[in-house]
Amino acid sequence: MKTFLFILLFSTSAMAAPENIKVTVKGMVCSFCAQGVTKKLNAEPAVSKVDVSLEKKIVSIELKENSKLSDEKITTLLTDSGYNVERIDRN
Repeated sequence: MKTFLFILLFSTSAMAAPENIKVTVKGMVCSFCAQGVTKKLNAEPAVSKVDVSLEKKIVSIELKENSKLSDEKITTLLTDSGYNVERIDRN
């Protein structure tokens, strides 16, 4: 019984881990771009953290536990800000 509870607790906590999303974006060239993207994404209730790498052209988004943010929503937020989304990868 103890083993079953341990497995149940372990698998439940693993499922609740926050999702990390990496978005490859074209058009970001300066710190002002990074600041604007960060501000736009942080305004979303599901987002807990945003990191922008201008060098790699990647926006890393960490979601809050049990939160979702669709690829369509991410694409809309970034294209409305003037950038082109090339790729979205989820962990």
